[in-house]
Amino acid sequence: MFSKIVVHRVGNKINGESLTLSQEELQLEEGMAELLENYFLGSFKSEETFHFYSDSYLVNNPVYSSVSEIFDDKSKFLWESENIAKHLFEAAENPRVQGGELFIVYFEDEREGTERVDKIGIFKTEKRESFLKIAPNDETFDIEKDQGIGLSKIDKAALIYNNDKETGYVLSVVDNNKNGDMYYWFEDFLKVKQRDDEYFHTQEALMVYKDYITKQLPQEFEVSKADQADFLNKSINFFKEKEEFKLDEFAAEVLGDEHVIESFNNFKTDYEQDMQINIAEEFPISEAAVKKTQRHFKSIIKLDKNFHIYIHGDRQKIAQGEDENGKYYMLYFDKEV
Repeated sequence: MFSKIVVHRVGNKINGESLTLSQEELQLEEGMAELLENYFLGSFKSEETFHFYSDSYLVNNPVYSSVSEIFDDKSKFLWESENIAKHLFEAAENPRVQGGELFIVYFEDEREGTERVDKIGIFKTEKRESFLKIAPNDETFDIEKDQGIGLSKIDKAALIYNNDKETGYVLSVVDNNKNGDMYYWFEDFLKVKQRDDEYFHTQEALMVYKDYITKQLPQEFEVSKADQADFLNKSINFFKEKEEFKLDEFAAEVLGDEHVIESFNNFKTDYEQDMQINIAEEFPISEAAVKKTQRHFKSIIKLDKNFHIYIHGDRQKIAQGEDENGKYYMLYFDKEV
């Protein structure tokens, strides 16, 4: 359960809205505190993590600086929460950014796996939902319409773990409402980047391979859509079956041909330069990253507007040809399911 909580109202200065700061922390009953904690933490479902960064020194990142002060001295919680709210207020440079309530929350001595760690949560509510209030009135009922905050999911959230301070802490970040400005929460306010961990390397390795198979491979080699689908299936199965990624092993088992391997390595180098990242050649495979990324690996052959062929298995059971009636695919199978 959290030990400290404060709420501020942060409007959009571009639209002439104001910033309203609380002068004291909230004091909540246990039931309300439990409800809010479930609401705040319920949106953190991904294992993707981030870290603060700065174009100069980390201390020049306003949110990093404020949470560091709070972790070092909890008596500064209210003061630094105001600084965080002021920074968020100044970060809005787009009139489409919605104002809302900003909750700053301190989670003390929370269990994370086998360890206990303090965390600071920054949560922003933006959307309003309509709801009905029904109350008895003599022998009938009164019904009124009102608006409030829905508790299904938070609009924006960041959870900062008191780990790895020197490299920008460890953060989980959520933005469920990017209608206003997709850079506002991650870049303009928090200024965070994805951490260089096994989740990152698994995700990026899968995406660079997918881009290569769907974009570059058919430009350099004579491959059919069925061949491309087979490559995609082999790659995702490799990541599902292995615990550790090794580029040489992946190239031999999935790519096979030495010319294709050379082409892929060149493509990977160009990809890393363009994206300004470095994908390791060996790393533990993140099961969570594979599960999230595999939805982009859809091995589908689209034929005109008439048929879609979904390929999940043996490439040898698909044949392609052409006769006087047009192009065709032949599919071999043992039984209908």
